Parts: sequence; C-alpha cells; structure tokens
Amino acid sequence: MSGSEGVLFWIVAPLMVLGGLGLLMARKAVHAALCMALIMICLGIAYFAQEAPLLGVVQIFVYTGAVMMLFLFVLMFIGVESVDSMVETIKGQRVVAALLGLGTVVLLVGTLAQVSYGPVKGLAEVNGQGNIGASAERILGPFVFAVEVTGALLIA
Repeated sequence: MSGSEGVLFWIVAPLMVLGGLGLLMARKAVHAALCMALIMICLGIAYFAQEAPLLGVVQIFVYTGAVMMLFLFVLMFIGVESVDSMVETIKGQRVVAALLGLGTVVLLVGTLAQVSYGPVKGLAEVNGQGNIGASAERILGPFVFAVEVTGALLIA
C-alpha cells in the first residue's frame, strides 16, 4: 500500500465506520438513509483507490445515485413532518458541518494538486491491458442475452 493510498484508507475507513454506527443508531429513517449513502460513497472511493474504476463508478452511480435516491423518495413520499426539519436537534451541528466541508475542500485541493498525467497512449495499448470498454465488450458480447434477461427480471 503506497503512502497516498494509506492516507486515503485512514480517511475513508473511519468515515465508513462512523456511517455504519450512525446507520445503526439513527432514530429517523432519513438520517439512516443518509448514513447508508455515506457508506456507499466511501466504498466507491475505496474501489477507485484499489484500481477498480468500473466497480467504483457502478457503486457510486447505481447504488448511491439510483437506489438511495429511490429510497429517499419513498421516505419523503410517506411523509416527514416539516417541524422536524426546522429544529436543530444537535447543538453546533452547523459549525461541525462547515468545518468538515472545509476539511473536505482542503483534502480535495491537496489531492488534485498532486495529479500528474503520463504520456498519451493509443486505444490499442489501453485495450490491451483491459479497461471499462473491454469489460463492456466482454459482458455484452457473448453474454448479452443473459444481461438482458437479468435486466428484465430486475425491472419486473
């Protein structure tokens, strides 16, 4: 594990543990759903760190984006009292949120400042080592019928 990968792990792993504890101890379903979304996003970041970009993208877009938003839509459809949203139940939560947001921005800027790009490669070189396009070709090539049947079953 490299230095930056270790730092990322020690940032993301405690966030996932805290999200899990928040999920277990949340009194309201909306707060539990937000804790679960935090866990899913952190898991997607961990996939990216382990050089699995397809899993990371699927984790963030499909699970966090679609499934969690559907879950939150159902919760909002059932109803949440508007009085609950106007009361600050935890004193100082806005200050803590602002500090965490500022820390996230500092971490993001520090990480993006160290980004370097290698030399440009041709498409044949990239596909030779395997990438998302090659994975899609493999899945949708010989297994297109199975993928379509699975999709139809999931919709039903």
